[in-house]
Amino acid sequence: MAFYLRQSDAFENNTVTLEYIPQGCSMNMFTRAAVVLFLVCLITATTSNRNSSMLCLENERQALLRFKNDLTDSSGRLSSWNMVHNDCCYWSGVVCHSFNGHVVELNLQNPNGDCNSFDDLYAERACEKNKLGGKINPSLLNLEQLSYLDLSHNDFGVIQIPSFISSLKTLRYLNLSHAGFGGLIPPGLGNLSDLRTLDLGYSSYGSLRAENFRWLSDLSFLQHLDLNFANLSQASDWLQVTNMLPSLVDLRLSFCNLDLSVSLPNMVNFTRLAALDISYNPTFRSSQRSNWLSSLTGLRFLNLGGCGISGPIPSGLENTTSLTHLDLSGNSLNSSIPHWLYRFRGLNSLDLSMNNLRGSISDDIGNMTSIINIDMSYNEFEGRIPRSIQKLCSLEAINLKYNRLSDTSDVLQMFFGCGIHSLRELNLENCSISGPLPKSLGGLSSLESLNLADNQFNGTLPESIGQLSKLTSLYLYSNQFNGTLPESIGQLSKLTSLYLYSNQFNGTLPESIGQLSKLEELHIYDNKLEGVVSEVHFANLSNLRVFYGDNNPLILQVSPKWSPPFHLQVLLLRSWRRVSKFPNWLQAQQRLTLLDLSSTRISDIVPTWFWNFSSQLIYLNLTHNQLHGVIPSIPKVKLTYATMYLSHNRFSGSLPRLSVNVTELDLSNNWFTGGLSHFLCGSTDKPNQLQILNLGDNHLSGDIPDCWMNWPSLIYVALGNNNLKGNIPSSMGYLSHLRSLHLRNNSLNGEVPMALQNCTELMIIDLSENEFCGSVTSWMGKGLLNLNLISLDLRSNNISGQIPSDICHLHYLQILDLANNNLSGEIPRCLGNFTAMATKRSLMDGSDGIEYLFEDGARTFYGPDRFEDAYVVTKGNELQYVATLSLVTSMDLSSNNLSGEIPKELTSLVELLSLNLSGNRLTGMIPKKTGDMKKLESLDFSRNQLSGEIPSSISSLTFLSYLNLSFNNLSGRIPSSTQLQSFDASCFIGNKLCGPPVSKDCTVNGVTPDNRNEEGKGDRPEVDWFYLCMALGFAVGKNSLFMELFIFGCSRSAVASLQSPSSLLSSVSFVILLYTDIPSEFSGTCDLGQNFNSQEPGSMVYASKN
Repeated sequence: MAFYLRQSDAFENNTVTLEYIPQGCSMNMFTRAAVVLFLVCLITATTSNRNSSMLCLENERQALLRFKNDLTDSSGRLSSWNMVHNDCCYWSGVVCHSFNGHVVELNLQNPNGDCNSFDDLYAERACEKNKLGGKINPSLLNLEQLSYLDLSHNDFGVIQIPSFISSLKTLRYLNLSHAGFGGLIPPGLGNLSDLRTLDLGYSSYGSLRAENFRWLSDLSFLQHLDLNFANLSQASDWLQVTNMLPSLVDLRLSFCNLDLSVSLPNMVNFTRLAALDISYNPTFRSSQRSNWLSSLTGLRFLNLGGCGISGPIPSGLENTTSLTHLDLSGNSLNSSIPHWLYRFRGLNSLDLSMNNLRGSISDDIGNMTSIINIDMSYNEFEGRIPRSIQKLCSLEAINLKYNRLSDTSDVLQMFFGCGIHSLRELNLENCSISGPLPKSLGGLSSLESLNLADNQFNGTLPESIGQLSKLTSLYLYSNQFNGTLPESIGQLSKLTSLYLYSNQFNGTLPESIGQLSKLEELHIYDNKLEGVVSEVHFANLSNLRVFYGDNNPLILQVSPKWSPPFHLQVLLLRSWRRVSKFPNWLQAQQRLTLLDLSSTRISDIVPTWFWNFSSQLIYLNLTHNQLHGVIPSIPKVKLTYATMYLSHNRFSGSLPRLSVNVTELDLSNNWFTGGLSHFLCGSTDKPNQLQILNLGDNHLSGDIPDCWMNWPSLIYVALGNNNLKGNIPSSMGYLSHLRSLHLRNNSLNGEVPMALQNCTELMIIDLSENEFCGSVTSWMGKGLLNLNLISLDLRSNNISGQIPSDICHLHYLQILDLANNNLSGEIPRCLGNFTAMATKRSLMDGSDGIEYLFEDGARTFYGPDRFEDAYVVTKGNELQYVATLSLVTSMDLSSNNLSGEIPKELTSLVELLSLNLSGNRLTGMIPKKTGDMKKLESLDFSRNQLSGEIPSSISSLTFLSYLNLSFNNLSGRIPSSTQLQSFDASCFIGNKLCGPPVSKDCTVNGVTPDNRNEEGKGDRPEVDWFYLCMALGFAVGKNSLFMELFIFGCSRSAVASLQSPSSLLSSVSFVILLYTDIPSEFSGTCDLGQNFNSQEPGSMVYASKN
């Protein structure tokens, strides 16, 4: 008999194997036991003394040092790898053989794991810092007995997996997942014949690829293969090869672009396969292609999520009754749940979420007695939750959110069955459940997460909610809860997340909330909470990171010397009342990244410390307060980007210098003075990151400087409503990403530079109320005329010439305003080609949208006015559209010298809301199909030379709330409709019209004297005489007082004075009163206003600009 000591085949754990080899002799049991005992003692003694005597091999120590020198290690994880510590076996991540000192294991995975799993921004940044990078030195080849290599969760910058790794013949475990490797997987890895585990998953955005699976054929010992996120679109042999690997237990190929639509075998013979994940390879299409799965009767884990399977749940799965985990989520399954699935009594986890499954959930679900986790969310299940769910004694988590269950609040009683003590997670979000919460809610004492959000729950929260002592997450947002919050909420001592926003809670915030010492996130915004919030409410909230309290009329009252116990990352107190002074306690919040104190009535100078403190913020909103003083230069932001909204305050002085890291800046509606040169043209050592710049509505003066090439990232520029002069500098042409340019209401002049045609992404141009000259489109060039311009506003300039037909190429144009210029000639017929005015279109549909967003993971932040607006003159007033710009369509060519007929093609613009052609020299008839423009709300053809009758189709404009046809040569009867007869007679004055609402009656042959009572008949000649004088005045007396009043009132009604037709007519009426009584035609307004409650299109919103 002989015993031999050798390294175990399973050496990954440094085990030692005693191997008995018979030699033809026999020994009694005692002798054998003695020998075995002796050898065990010898091994123990040798092992125990190993660390004191055995050193790593010198050549391997040098190899590791060379390996380290090629790595980047910003966190110092490998600081122990140095010449001072001679024994490399003690180095971090290094494991040596217990007897011979060879390095056998190199475990250098990121100790923090997946950095994307952190909710805490600072923890995520610390994790990123822990990543190793650089190059992989081939000195690893000197580690002759290396069997375990783990470089996962690092960042090697999309470098290719080094081919020399294929020569590490002793490797049994290789993990390069989440490490940023890319390129072609070295086929030589197939030479690692002892490999048990190969994990190359989660490469850098799918940059790792394999052309086939042949290189895997010789890995007969391979048990675990993970190629998740590798590009395997060309590896059509994946199933045939893996099917022949005899030891394979676990196969993971999700997000690999596998072609599952090709012909697959009906039978496979995976002899040991227990886990299969081929999720998110969306080419399965038909559920019939999954028949090959029926032969995997020993399978315990199966993930087919996101495979594009349509139709019923695949019947091929009916034989896989050994399954404990089944995931079919994210497909297009559209049947009910088959009854055979309810017979899977060994199933622990079932995920059917994000499909189109319908029908009811069967009572047979009670047969799945081993089930632990159920996820049926995001489907179309209807009816009630079956009572048999009370039989699921092992149930720990159930998610039914976003279904059509239409249940009542007593559905919660269903979960008081035998699983009441095991149920940890209950999610019924958006299930159309109504009614109050049961008073017995506290009986679900094992719950750790409860989500009842986005339903129709009402009433008050029961006091028993405080009995949910294990609860860590409570989501009750977007319901109809009311009343005060119960004091018992302070008993939820393990609570980390509390979401109560968008309800109707009122009363004061309970002081007991300050006892939630583990609370990390508190969301109470959009309620009706009121009263005082004091230091007591925050007394023990030492872990609070996120506080959304905005849009409640709460009052914050804390001591000026208050030192909060928390270190917030997010603080939103928008619309709180009487904050008054700037909160000094913010100075201690060194982790704060999002801060919103807008509309809190702060009247104070911002302290100096805050501007240095603001360098850590990525979102700052102090708008709509009374902050004043000078803003110093904005310091360099520590994070990669920052948005700063400081508008609608009283900041003064010069504009501050800007950090290159700021991406959004709104300083509009302040009192800033001086020029722009120091702000825009200061030298920078790095490219500026600014994307959004709003300096509108200040007192800035001087020329616009010619250094826009320093701001290549700009998307939005607003300099309107200042005192700027001179030309638009040609360097603006460098803004190749510019989408929105607002220069309105300055004193800018000259021609618009041709360089702007380089700004090919422009969508909104507002150059109104300046002194620009030239033609409408000469500066655009083909770059702008063929792209996505949606708003062009050149109103109130000195633009001359004809409207060129080139403008008709702007198919996406929604707003065209050329009013108050010197345009002449005819209106081009091709204006009817504006597709956006003729068909429905939304700007929310993709990359060409004009939203500028900031997200923090929980809520989406918009700029104060979402940074997009447009001024449109309609209904006799200038309106500023915000938040609904995608719904606005308007054309205004008024107050020019246009002639000819109104093109009938304009009537094809059926989505147009406002059309103004007034104050021109247009002739001919009003197009007969004007009534086809069903969406019109405002129509103004006044002060032209139009003739003929008003077309009867206008009576079908049911949305019309403003109409002005006055002072033309129209004749005949005003068409009858509730709509037209509701307008004031002044809307038709200066024509030869009859019928309501004017006072003249109509006959077949003409007009008869009106049929008023006899009283006052003698006054009629005087009124007719006045009309005659007024007509003569239009012909020859343009300098008369009356005409000056009239022309000024109508042509400038939408400029600074914002005069409406009603204000104009009251001025005219004063003159008339000197001579005679006022006929009814001169009283009132062309706006229906209170006279008629017109129908408004669904989501149209107006914001009047005062």
